[in-house]
Amino acid sequence: MYPYLSKSSMHIIQIVPRLPPAIDGVGDYAYCLARQMRQDFGIQTYFIGCDPNGIRAADLDGFPVSWLDRHSAFDLFSLLKHHPGVNILLHYVGYGYAKRGCPTWLVNALDQWHSSNSNARLVTMFHEVYASGPPWSSSFWLSSLQKQLATRLARLSDHCVTSKDLYAKILQQMSQGKHTQISALPVFSTIGEPEQVLQLQDRDRQLVIFGRPGNRLQVYQSSLKKLTHICENLNIQKVLDIGAPIGQTPSSVSGVPIIKMGSKTAAQLSNLFSTSIAGFLDYNSDYLGKSTIFAAYCAYGMLPISAQCSTQTIDGIVPGKHYWFLDQSQTDPKNWAELQAIADNAHFWYQTHSLSIQTKVFVARFAG
Repeated sequence: MYPYLSKSSMHIIQIVPRLPPAIDGVGDYAYCLARQMRQDFGIQTYFIGCDPNGIRAADLDGFPVSWLDRHSAFDLFSLLKHHPGVNILLHYVGYGYAKRGCPTWLVNALDQWHSSNSNARLVTMFHEVYASGPPWSSSFWLSSLQKQLATRLARLSDHCVTSKDLYAKILQQMSQGKHTQISALPVFSTIGEPEQVLQLQDRDRQLVIFGRPGNRLQVYQSSLKKLTHICENLNIQKVLDIGAPIGQTPSSVSGVPIIKMGSKTAAQLSNLFSTSIAGFLDYNSDYLGKSTIFAAYCAYGMLPISAQCSTQTIDGIVPGKHYWFLDQSQTDPKNWAELQAIADNAHFWYQTHSLSIQTKVFVARFAG
């Protein structure tokens, strides 16, 4: 099928639910990683996409792609056996591979593959581990099966990587001693990383609200009062609403116009983020390390502003130090030195797990 994907070649297989141009954070993550591996290490990626109904292409920026027509252990193993000895990077999020978050077929296929490819490595990036919820939700009743599958996968994998310290601890317990050290790397920016960043006072007085429609809708439905205070205190001249259109976007906030920018290319986003003074989001602050929106704000040296505030330090993120929370922060909005310090701290925190850093981590996992 792809004869150049041989054991002696510098290739890996990445298994993902979906890929660009589909809107999917896991797919964006995998694609960025593939490009960086190719750039820094000359490693070529062969993608296997697992969404039977997804947007399909046979090639993505020079990376060959095969697609499953159904969620089937037989079909996946049939693809994998064409490439004996090639290492696999699995991007795991249960609901990406099964409607109820229980992709038994996926774990069975990888188990079969691993039994016949003892010299190849399986590295799993756990974007999620398993879900839980109230008794009236399906996640509550299926949590046990999800946990069993994640446990099997953790023990099957030669190495595990994840995006939260909490997940790393859970996976260590699940592996029953196989994995004593699991790297926990908050997500990187999937819209680039500038080489240099401007100081806040050298930027345009514009605030960015970025992300999927649901993320931005949360801001307008729950945080308009906070957004108003932010615009007043930072003397914001315009708010940039960036992403797929949503019908409920207000036209202004406290007299400050909200400009509906729509979806933008990576280059356009880079220019807007590089010149904007702040980025705002309404997101569970205990999970900011998993937010590509927060990652982008930090990567571009903006002042990250959160509508929610955590009560503790999680994944190295300290409230009031790595993001500004207007209601509880002791920072005087007029004290630009303190606001600049927050932006600098966030940018420095990001550099410890940037795309190039994470690429090295994954390559090292395949090497040893």
